[in-house]
Amino acid sequence: MRHLHPREAWAWLQQARRSLPASQQPLFVDVRMEIESLYVGRPPGVVNIPWYEYPDLTPDPPGFARKVLQEAGSLQRPILLICRSGKRTLDAGAALEAAGFTDVAHVVHGFEGELDEHFHRSSRNGWRFEGLPWEQM
Repeated sequence: MRHLHPREAWAWLQQARRSLPASQQPLFVDVRMEIESLYVGRPPGVVNIPWYEYPDLTPDPPGFARKVLQEAGSLQRPILLICRSGKRTLDAGAALEAAGFTDVAHVVHGFEGELDEHFHRSSRNGWRFEGLPWEQM
């Protein structure tokens, strides 16, 4: 799995959008619960496929991989994963690689980044901290 910092991930997505047909562009997957993605905010164009969901909060790696494959259409399509802090994507990415996906990357520090000394996010690193495009419900 490749580890891309937010600006690297955004540049990769933009380059692919300019040069590749849609079916070969990276599928950008938000693995957070749907409520997190909608209300906290998310990058534009991201597809929400939760690694786990409320109320169980229990991952289903094979089920997750099936859903990503259904959306991606191919095990060879590049996959870019994002979560809150970059930790869930490590497990989700490992599950995708175990299922046969050949090009998996994740956004280091995720959408909100690491906690600061006051237990706040988006103040040290992450997609939103970097000022990259995002939307919120």
